[in-house]
Amino acid sequence: MLKGFTMNQPTMKDFTDEADVCADDTGRLYDGRLRAVLEELVGAESARRLETFAAIRWLHSHTHRFMERWVDKHGLSEGRMQLLMALHHRGDQPLGILAERLHVSPRNITGLVDPLPASGLVPRVPDPEDRRSVRAHLTRQGGALVERVWKEFMQRSLVLLEDLPQEDLDVVRDICLRLIQRIESRLTQEATATSTQRSRT
Repeated sequence: MLKGFTMNQPTMKDFTDEADVCADDTGRLYDGRLRAVLEELVGAESARRLETFAAIRWLHSHTHRFMERWVDKHGLSEGRMQLLMALHHRGDQPLGILAERLHVSPRNITGLVDPLPASGLVPRVPDPEDRRSVRAHLTRQGGALVERVWKEFMQRSLVLLEDLPQEDLDVVRDICLRLIQRIESRLTQEATATSTQRSRT
């Protein structure tokens, strides 16, 4: 049960960029400021469980910055790097399909692709299956750039993990993937329930 909540209390977004990192009696890290807020809202037991989402959110924010700073050295954004990687792994794709796979709007995918033809990385080519459509095509130059940047980033990332026990990393990976599965399942259930409810009205 949620306890009393006031509008001037911090939100999850407030903990994205800065945390009050503390260590408990076992040496495990936690955000002391966030824990205090969550305990007031939902109690100590539920707060400990919800801290996981906050930590994942904070990690996601910092991972984005870590990647963005590296690809910027190659004149790219993280979004354009993801686009190049999608083409590298799946081949030429219509812009609409690219937008779906990258979870962005058609307008945003156009913004990501527009600067790339001039750099010789991703020209637009006719879609042989639909004359009204065009596909994004990764050139050999673009493919070489993807492989170089990705390998460099993997080596840079490994430095962060080198002294962490593999068993701990396995647990983090497993929990993250389990949570993803649960979120996808819950979203599917909610979408189905909403669709069913609308069909009855």
